[in-house]
Amino acid sequence: MTNEMNLPPTNQQQLDIRSTPRDEMGLVQLDSFEYEFPGNEIWVEFEIPEFTAICPFSDFPDFATIKLKYVPNNRCIELKSLKLYINGFREIKIFHEHVINLILEDFVKACDPLKVEIEGDFNVRGNIKTVVRASYRKSE
Repeated sequence: MTNEMNLPPTNQQQLDIRSTPRDEMGLVQLDSFEYEFPGNEIWVEFEIPEFTAICPFSDFPDFATIKLKYVPNNRCIELKSLKLYINGFREIKIFHEHVINLILEDFVKACDPLKVEIEGDFNVRGNIKTVVRASYRKSE
């Protein structure tokens, strides 16, 4: 078996797929504050049980619980900005896999953590349960 596969074309159902372009999302900027104990490794955990975004295929809402945990480096994430940022996805059309990667990317840019783990536990849709996980570890 070769390493390269000939994949079929995408969107064979010819559905009208319209994800929201990044520059049109209008998400609130994540804010941070100085961590007063750099070098003390602590885990900070958030559970966000009412996450909502829009499915680019169906235009129906997707619901999830987002679990995010991180080890601060020199900064911590500010909670009000995190709440506003997460709530901003309610009108955004985005795939499960993409939203988790986008949150991870924006979180890392905002506070430069030592480690981050994020999980999107999406509600059952069409008899399929989806859980998406991503992680980041700062290079030493």
